[in-house]
Amino acid sequence: MKTAYDIIVKPIITERSMSAVADKKYVFQVARDAGKIEIKKAIEEIFDVKVKSVNTINVKGKEKRMGVHVGKTAAMKKAVIRLTADSKAIELFEGMV
Repeated sequence: MKTAYDIIVKPIITERSMSAVADKKYVFQVARDAGKIEIKKAIEEIFDVKVKSVNTINVKGKEKRMGVHVGKTAAMKKAVIRLTADSKAIELFEGMV
């Protein structure tokens, strides 16, 4: 059984994700095998907020070269979390905007 902290890997901090914070949308990297319902329960448990919707994106790894050596970056899964209007904000993102 996975805990909530195994499902939510880390927040994704980019210009695009920070501009969506005003609309109560937050972006997290999640476990590749996690479903939307598991992600919703994990976010509600960790941050004590109410989740309205969860959208997930599977990001494929990119091929990278270093001279003659060819490698690949890791694939990951992102989740865009939208909170309800009456829910409080996630404190982790407060100082970033």
